[in-house]
This record gives sequence, C-alpha cells and structure tokens, in this order.
Amino acid sequence: MVNLTVDDRTIQTPNGSSVLSACLSAGIYIPHLCWLETDAPADAPAACRLCFVEIDGFREPVAACAVPVEDGMMVHTGTEAVRSLQKTALKLLLSVHRVECKPCPANRACQLQNIAAFLGAGLGCKPFERVFKEPEVDVRHPVLDYYPNRCVLCGICVRICRQQHQQPRLSFAGRGFDTVVGYFDEDPVAAADCPSCRACIESCPTGALVQRMEGGG
Repeated sequence: MVNLTVDDRTIQTPNGSSVLSACLSAGIYIPHLCWLETDAPADAPAACRLCFVEIDGFREPVAACAVPVEDGMMVHTGTEAVRSLQKTALKLLLSVHRVECKPCPANRACQLQNIAAFLGAGLGCKPFERVFKEPEVDVRHPVLDYYPNRCVLCGICVRICRQQHQQPRLSFAGRGFDTVVGYFDEDPVAAADCPSCRACIESCPTGALVQRMEGGG
C-alpha cells in the first residue's frame, strides 16, 4: 500500500493506482468523464481534461487519471488553478452540447449536470460560442439512435463495446470538430445482440445513445 496526502488528509491506496482512483476510492470527488475503473495510469485516455489536480513537485496541474501514486505524495484537488482549468474544460464541452435537459434520458443523472453543480459553474459556455453538429440524430445504427450534440466524446461507449464484444460495433469517426461516435457495420445482423447488451447506453454519461423504440428510426 502507498500513503499519500490529499487536501491535508492522509489516505492509503494500492501501489500502481492512479491519483484519481485513489481519491475516488477515499470519497474525495474529482470531476471526470472519460475514466473507467479498470484504467491503469498508463492506459487512461485523459481526454476530458477535467480531473486536474496539483501535486507538490510538479510544475503545473496534471490529469489525475494518468499519474500513478507515490508514497508521500502531496495532492491538492481544489486550488484556484485547478478550478479554473476545470471550469474552462466544462465550458468547452458545453459549447458543443445541446443543453435541453428535460427531454434527455440522462436528466438528473447527467455527469455534466453533476460536474457543473460541483463546480458552481452552471450550464452556460460563455465566453465560447455554441456550435452544433448535423444531423441532430444519427439513425444509421440498426438499433441505436445517436445524438451527437449530447455526446462529449468521452470514448467510454467505444471502450465498453470493445470489452463486451470480440468484434466491437462502435468507434470514433471523423476528425476535429466533426468527430462522432460511428458504427462499424450497418448490417442489422451484426448488431443482433445490441438490444440485450445495452452496455454502451448504460455507460454513456450524457444520454447520447438511446435504444430505438420498435418501429422507430
């Protein structure tokens, strides 16, 4: 076990854990979207840029999911620099997010709502301008509807799908602003087990993937 101090509190965690894992296991919340419990520090995508912390001996704030713990490490999760970076990252996500919470299946369980509440930041994106993708709903998948303007491109659905299936159905497609979650094969037979799996839907933090109702699409 490794001992480290987080916000003046000493905690223990298994050697090889990430700082994020250690903090969450100890009940110390750090905003995050793209991390999975199975992620080792070397494997963490560090894509959402929300889990910043300051660590003594590091020149700048770092992504807690990608830093392995060390004995005697001193971690600070709520400094002014950390909160500024987290709020900016949240606003950038919201600048490409359709904030229509009431009809969204993730309403009241949405990680963006939770993070905004934790940071006291609201769901606005100023000074950034909101820009949306077309179409509003992508129905190319045989049984799922994908809402790109709800999606935060955390990659969790893609990674979960790879864990569940030898031949995964989901992947990233496009580049830059046009990046979306895509589907490998539009043949309905290839997605025959998707309705019973639902792992990607249940893991999505923002309601971007929805199982299509029978007769829809």
